[in-house]
Amino acid sequence: MIKIKRVYEEYDVADGTRVLVDRLWPRGVRRASPKVDIWMRDVAPSSELRKWFSHDPGKWQEFKKRYLKELSENDALGKLIELVRTNSVLTLIYAARDEQHNDAMVLKSLLEKKLIVKRGMDSKAN
Repeated sequence: MIKIKRVYEEYDVADGTRVLVDRLWPRGVRRASPKVDIWMRDVAPSSELRKWFSHDPGKWQEFKKRYLKELSENDALGKLIELVRTNSVLTLIYAARDEQHNDAMVLKSLLEKKLIVKRGMDSKAN
């Protein structure tokens, strides 16, 4: 199961493994905080894309397209997919205020699609 949650929300043991997917460390969160198990800044949008987007909902569709292109060229995505496969619950943690237009939303959707495709391929092989 893949969940998403703001890093500033209350920690919950039901979150499973918590992976911060932002390029920058969130303000006000200590590095030794139990709120983050793994920091995978390499799956975050590039600094250029993040600055261009600037959390403008009007740029959301173009942001998603550009971010997915970056992810398709990124080896770190494979590490995140492996984490999803080896953890019963994985929570993607992000810091953005906008809960509808952020990189964690794009990642969750992409991971779910990749896992569905992989499961479908596995069942056909059997």
